[in-house]
Amino acid sequence: MKKLLIVYAFLISIFAIYLFTYYLKDSILNPFDQSDKRLQGDIGETYVMVTFSAGIEYWKSAIKGFEDAATDRNVSVEYRGATQYDSHEQITVLEQVIAKKPAGIAISAINPYELNSTINKAIDAGIPVVLFDSDAPASNANAFLGTNNYSAGVTGAHKIADLLGGKGNVAVITLPNQLNNKERTNGFVETISNDYPNMKVVAIKDGKGDQLQSEKAAIDIIKSYPDIQGIFATEANGGVGIADAAQSLKKDMKIISFDTDKRTLDKIKEGAISASLAQGTWNMGYWSLQFLFQHHHGNSELQADRQSKQSAVIPDNVDTGISIVTKENVEEYYAD
Repeated sequence: MKKLLIVYAFLISIFAIYLFTYYLKDSILNPFDQSDKRLQGDIGETYVMVTFSAGIEYWKSAIKGFEDAATDRNVSVEYRGATQYDSHEQITVLEQVIAKKPAGIAISAINPYELNSTINKAIDAGIPVVLFDSDAPASNANAFLGTNNYSAGVTGAHKIADLLGGKGNVAVITLPNQLNNKERTNGFVETISNDYPNMKVVAIKDGKGDQLQSEKAAIDIIKSYPDIQGIFATEANGGVGIADAAQSLKKDMKIISFDTDKRTLDKIKEGAISASLAQGTWNMGYWSLQFLFQHHHGNSELQADRQSKQSAVIPDNVDTGISIVTKENVEEYYAD
């Protein structure tokens, strides 16, 4: 009997050591597991993404990032958007979303000024708001996540200068009323002016974010400046429109575009567009929801002392990065 008890004691000791080792290993491999569980949401908790020009390919990656983060946090998401490139319509959509009192709103502002009062209305109602892609810096939104648009313009300037050997006349087709496009234009123009004495920006035209309008603007530029050697487009429709203009007028020039919709990638592949600047759109959507989640729970569930720490570690401006797409790496940017 005594020997049997010793055997039982030995087996229990081995089992205890196994459990200790298992949980120690798990805690090392998943040091934040406990906090993650604590910060899971509820499936009835709904976050809304609001854009303009709803349905265009550009938003797909951001929406996917938003949805992926929702899955990670066990919450729900909705997507709403103005159907047209119209600030009044986007304000109406935003008002409708606020009325439903969601857990948070991620919005890309069509105009840096006109949405401020509506964004502030959401904040005053206790709804966290983050801006992504296109900012409204004078609003009271909790954060902005997107491309450093001035730096993107700088990158575009260096790329076109590299393609032209640092010489020649160039132009820009942009959306002058949209802050992100304005910042890209400023980065491009100032870099050409400051760093390339043998280059000059001879024209800046409004492409209205539309392929046909951009094509018309590019035709005007090419006819007004027959020696033009390159055009920088600050958004995707502009790049495609410029490529169409160059092809119709049989004009050989360098074109730097923006983003990675399929039309742009196809034109890079065929050599009509020289390069495009790819934004981290999935990151914009993914981290927008994570930020909203943190702000929502920081305001409603966390302890007061933790809330102050929580607020301190969430930045109010995040650069989601950019990369250059050329004929050499274009295949990597097609959707699976």
